[in-house]
Amino acid sequence: MWGCPDLAGTGKNQFHPIVHLPSEYWVLNLERPQSDWNQFYEYTIGRYDEDRKGMYTQPLFSGNRTVHVGLDIGAAAQTPIYMFEEGVVHSFADNDEDGSYGPTIITEHVLTIESKKQTIWLLHGHLSRESLAEVEVGMRLNKGDQLARMGEVYENGGWPPHVHLQLSLVEPQEPDLPGVVAAEHRHAALERYPDPRNILGNLY
Repeated sequence: MWGCPDLAGTGKNQFHPIVHLPSEYWVLNLERPQSDWNQFYEYTIGRYDEDRKGMYTQPLFSGNRTVHVGLDIGAAAQTPIYMFEEGVVHSFADNDEDGSYGPTIITEHVLTIESKKQTIWLLHGHLSRESLAEVEVGMRLNKGDQLARMGEVYENGGWPPHVHLQLSLVEPQEPDLPGVVAAEHRHAALERYPDPRNILGNLY
């Protein structure tokens, strides 16, 4: 964490929820593959820095990328996704390869972290295709504005409906980031892609 266990806590600098979660939701354990992510609750959380062996079988992952370096919030397709803080649309695309993010939007934000200004980027993956029709590169959005909606399985890369959220401290060169990395690249990836709970709060 950026020197604080819960940057989304109370106070005037509170971040807006990216997804409005109920008081109860299910924290998944995807270190063992599950066929039904929503078997217990309507809303689910997929953990950051989780080694999901056996889950990523598509050619995209080359058979060795298993460590998840984002955080997933699962809910019904068309669930709204909001801006956690003011920012601009950095880039967007439909990453339509099997197993990829499908419709993807990256936003850019300037935050004060440990008394210093820091530019960060946030990838939102597995969106609805209609979400891409509603944004433009450079579009400025306020905290709490609706950015997108979660996509259906047929359009989101083939996954149960959810949003993959991934922070980056390095500017993406395209509307994509490696959301899953090989174990030997884990340490470097965690430095580049910090824990999304920095903006989401302690969801688990």
